[in-house]
Amino acid sequence: MKYILFYLGFATLITHELDAMTQSEWRLLFILRSLPEQIASFTFVVVHIPLIAALLWLTNNKSLRIQDWSRIAVATFLMVHVGLHKLLEHHPDYTFNSLLSLGLIYGGGLLGFLYWVSIFISWRRSVLKNPQGN
Repeated sequence: MKYILFYLGFATLITHELDAMTQSEWRLLFILRSLPEQIASFTFVVVHIPLIAALLWLTNNKSLRIQDWSRIAVATFLMVHVGLHKLLEHHPDYTFNSLLSLGLIYGGGLLGFLYWVSIFISWRRSVLKNPQGN
């Protein structure tokens, strides 16, 4: 179940980035908002190539330790991401008000939280099975 939660959360993040392109999210981002529109939008899209490639590599790494920690990091970001959007919702260029946008942002945060809960439950079960850690 935790894998389904992670992949659904990751999918909401990627889909949010598609939505972010239609909402001109670069107008809200500290560095990009000061650039000319064409450069900012181009940079916003291009930066996502190595970012998504790195996330895919990390979250599907052969090393289970890297895989687990990177998935926890993504789930954490999904929750923090909700807070970032709450902070920006009164910005004049903020347009993430549609049901789709809100569903992706808050749904991703919820899935990140549920992934954390599933990790905690798995950890708790392993501790109860083996209290001395042997």
